[in-house]
Amino acid sequence: MTEPTGAPEPGRWSARLVELGIELPGVAAPVASYVPAVRTGPHVYTSGQLPFVSGSLAATGKVGGEVSPEEAKRHARTATLNALAAVHDLVGIDQVRRVVKVTGYVASSEGFTGQPAVLNGASELLGEVFGDAGAHARAAVGVAELPLGSPVEVELIVEVA
Repeated sequence: MTEPTGAPEPGRWSARLVELGIELPGVAAPVASYVPAVRTGPHVYTSGQLPFVSGSLAATGKVGGEVSPEEAKRHARTATLNALAAVHDLVGIDQVRRVVKVTGYVASSEGFTGQPAVLNGASELLGEVFGDAGAHARAAVGVAELPLGSPVEVELIVEVA
């Protein structure tokens, strides 16, 4: 595997968050029987994270209907911050070596096909924080419904030291 270049050294991610004015939220409480993240070997897998802000879902509805694609993109960013909070709580954000994969789900109105643009909210945040180490594989999936009526859900796989 080629090591990413052009980003802050691993171990400096918490300082990078401060530089960007980003504060990781507390870990969102699971809404069912699961844990927010697990580590196996050099990888951390997060459970799907919703756009919770201060314990409440930031929005409900389908993208392309009640929720605009631009709003959904912001919610994908929020859900990704929640996923990073789960990683941080488990191993510490400074242990991240790189982001491996992002899977995003978008509750989509019939005919809505802009899922990749919505998930750019997640991808762009990861690029801001991790630079080249934030470049990742990704899936952007349109679905009929998400838990609690959320418009988006994001899960991460990261490699850690």
